[in-house]
Order: sequence, then structure tokens, then C-alpha cells
Amino acid sequence: MLEGVKKAFAGLVDRIKTTTLSESDIKKYVEDFKLQLIASDVAVEVAEKLAMEVVERLRMLKVPRFSEHKEAVMQVLEESISSVILEVDPDSSFVNLIVSNYSLGKPTVVLFVGPNGGGKTTSVVKVSNYLKSKGLNSIIACSDTYRAGAVEQLKGLAERVGVRVVSHKYGGDPAAVALDAIEAAKAAKISTVLIDTAGRTEVDKNLLEEMRKIKRVSNPDVVIYVGDALAGNVVVEQVRRFNEYVGIDYVILAKLDADTKGGSAISVSYMTGKPILFVGTGQGLDDLEPLNKKRLINMVLGRAS
Repeated sequence: MLEGVKKAFAGLVDRIKTTTLSESDIKKYVEDFKLQLIASDVAVEVAEKLAMEVVERLRMLKVPRFSEHKEAVMQVLEESISSVILEVDPDSSFVNLIVSNYSLGKPTVVLFVGPNGGGKTTSVVKVSNYLKSKGLNSIIACSDTYRAGAVEQLKGLAERVGVRVVSHKYGGDPAAVALDAIEAAKAAKISTVLIDTAGRTEVDKNLLEEMRKIKRVSNPDVVIYVGDALAGNVVVEQVRRFNEYVGIDYVILAKLDADTKGGSAISVSYMTGKPILFVGTGQGLDDLEPLNKKRLINMVLGRAS
């Protein structure tokens, strides 16, 4: 996992850990490092930001005599990576919002958006399962009324975690499904409504307009974009477009466990200004974890977390 990014950072450490370098040496090695990051699906703007941070911090680096130069360099890299990753605690933000709304007698409405094939439906059920572990119940709206088998897929997954799904006939109005789920949650005093929406292989205007309508009708408290870590730089551009059109609050990065490059994990927060709420770490419905920035940085730097 994240082998491409790890290799880029390890290569830079190996080059600069043993000696004091001239400014021209630093710039040359960091330029090579930047190109390796881009090759590992780190967005160009993020690679440039990291390179600039590393150069500036290395310039100011003063290593006392007889001390470990490598650890000082690693600290520089840790601080540089930390500057581009946004972290949020799901319990103190997302979960607390649900608890607060429930105490006021209203369900929290969460709208999930993203392109087709990014792991959105599975992630919706994983979030439902996560909330269940916190003692919070939920109901899922299947607002994907176009994709063949969408309802069956969602119901099959939701049944495994004991969550009710509200659905209509294929070809129906996705916004109407969301409204029905919200009303059902109010009647049954359910704390959370999770709205699963349709995606497309390509992000097109029709999809974005549909998301806009569902958002306008359902008036969600939270909008979560679900992207596929394996999509690399593509996921960064997709989440930016969804944010411009619909407006998002958080990102879930699915399939991080299978990502051999790692660029999207570093890029997506910086490029959108939105924190990663969860990452998908496997195919099981329990395989959803809050993003732990410290652990991610340690993984990138090849250190034990």
C-alpha cells in the first residue's frame, strides 16, 4: 500500500541523510523527488507545495554535531506532509452532530455523492455500520433509481448489518426516495438518513444537476464525497467538480488498502480544502477507519506507526 509515494520519500532521505548539502544539491534532489511524487499520482500542485516546503525546511535545518542526521531529515519530511493533509475526528464532528440533532428530535441527513464504481454504495453501508457501533441507528435511501441492480445490491449489503432501505421502482425520482426516507426516519425516531445516489463512469453535467436537485430537496446536514483511491489524480479532479457543483463537507477515500501509489491520499485534502473523514481498508463492512494523519505519515515515511 502507498508504495509509490513511500519510494519517493525513501529515495530523498537516502540522498540527503548523510551530509550537509549545498542549496543547488537540495534543489536538484528535491526536483527529482517532485517528479517521483507526480509519477505516483500526487497532484502537480501538491507535489510542488511539498517540494517547496521541503526545500525551505532543509535550508533552515541545523543538525547538532554527533546527532542523527537522518532523523532530522525525517522530521522535515513529516512536517512537510502534515502541511497538506487535513484530519478530522469523526466522533467529535460527524457523530456529535448526529447526537445533537437527535436530542432535538430530528434526524441528520447525509448525502453521499461521487462517480460510479468508486465504492459509494459499499461505503454508505460501512458508515451505517460504523454509526451502529456508536449506538446510532440509521435508514438508507436508495436514490440510485437508474443503475440495474442498484436496489438489490444495496439491500443485500444493508441486510448484513441490519439496516432498513427505502427504495422506489427503477426510473423513479431519486429526490422522492430521499424524502420518503427522511419521513420514515422522523416517524420511527431514527437518528440518521444516509442517501445513496447514482454515479456515472464520467462526471457529466446531468449527474451533477441531479445531485443538485437531490440536495435542494433533501436539505442534507452533511454531504460526503466517496472517491476511489485507485483512481489517482482522477479522484482529485472529480471531487473538485462535485464540490464546485454540489458543495461537499467531507471525503471518504475507498480502497486505500489496494492503492499501490498513494498519491490521492496525500492530494485530495489539499486540493479541495476538505478533510478525509474515513478511508476504506478492505472489502468487509467493518473495514472503514477514520483517517489517522500520524499513521498515514508514518506509512509514507516507512516508519512503524
